[in-house]
Amino acid sequence: MAERLAIHGGAATHVRGWPNWPQSTEQTKRHIEIVLESNRWSISGPYGGDVSWEQRFAFAFATFTGARYCIPSSTGTSSLTIALEACGVGAYDEVIVPGLSWVASASAVLGVNAVPVLVDVEANTGCLDSLALERAITSRTRAITVVHLGSAIADLDRLLEIADAHSIPLIEDCAQAHGARYAGKHVGCFGAAGTFSMQHSKLLTSGEGGAVITQSSDIARRLAHLRADGRTLLKLPPEVGEMELVETAEIMGNNHCLSEFHAAILVAQLEVLDDQLALRRKNAAILDRLLFSLGFMPQISAAATTQRVHYTYVVRLPFTITQRVSVACFAAALSVELGLPCKTMYQTLNNNHLYQPFSRKRFALSQAFVDAVEPSLHQLPMAEAFSQSCIVIPHRMLLADEAAMHSVADAFEKVARLLECLRS
Repeated sequence: MAERLAIHGGAATHVRGWPNWPQSTEQTKRHIEIVLESNRWSISGPYGGDVSWEQRFAFAFATFTGARYCIPSSTGTSSLTIALEACGVGAYDEVIVPGLSWVASASAVLGVNAVPVLVDVEANTGCLDSLALERAITSRTRAITVVHLGSAIADLDRLLEIADAHSIPLIEDCAQAHGARYAGKHVGCFGAAGTFSMQHSKLLTSGEGGAVITQSSDIARRLAHLRADGRTLLKLPPEVGEMELVETAEIMGNNHCLSEFHAAILVAQLEVLDDQLALRRKNAAILDRLLFSLGFMPQISAAATTQRVHYTYVVRLPFTITQRVSVACFAAALSVELGLPCKTMYQTLNNNHLYQPFSRKRFALSQAFVDAVEPSLHQLPMAEAFSQSCIVIPHRMLLADEAAMHSVADAFEKVARLLECLRS
């Protein structure tokens, strides 16, 4: 009997389960209980005599990354939003945004009434391309955002060189890069600020949450005000029952504060992060070798990368496959073989159905603004090629054992070998 793909009723390549995500620990549960009993569930609640969990996390994450300052926030999007404003970005300013990223990379720029300028990416990393960046800079450019995508770190040396030459702040979007290091230093510590997301799928997660790190005391103080309605923490603890946030009103802000529950979870999750990253790295190296030998192309990172992390495992299909079936078709078959959701890469931002500035009246500031933020203005050939040829597998796959990595490679080989069955 002829072999059949699992999507057509054949036997699946991998029949065991996969690790779940997120994963809590006993410490996570203890921290939640402590917050519940503390009667202080937010930094904006009355001081109870103990250091807040938010500040415990801020100190722990600053130590982990090597940053001087860490300002927690409610989401990754709010982190990017306040980082842009802290760096002086405002109405009608232009902000460079990689054309291949989650939609928030562009929508956060719109959120501060600035113009996202979508710029192409490198062919092998999917990260911001330095040559395309140089061509996109104008007299109106007020910030450059760079996204470390999947398991890749962007070419920070070259990007910083360009940013410094034009005196434009570089903001690193590290939502997918907790623990990643470039030239021995944690990402997020190279530019004016580094932003992080702790959303459900992230490598360090509390369901929702975020943070901004910076080496600048001025930026840190602006961030603190922007995320807490124009308030910042007192230098010394107040009396029990009093507010720890003081109304300096140096800058009008919004409420982007992280709850004590989220912060307590993050403190516990941070304790096991390095071990989880190491296991993913070990398994990714095994899978890289297996897939490369089969003619597939795992995502690469910038040459100066010293420690990769894997938010997603990204692998590019060869042209011999993509000219015959779509990457979405291949991914669907692979998903059934593995019992694991294998997806396509993000749509490019110039053609992403989630990025629709004109669906919200708040962005109709003027006809000039409307014209400037039209996504289809931007040509992104490398981003489109990357998007249309890559399969993305969730990082929980890499928390399995070595035998499971061989199953993944076997599934790729099987789908590629039986490709004609998908075409028919």
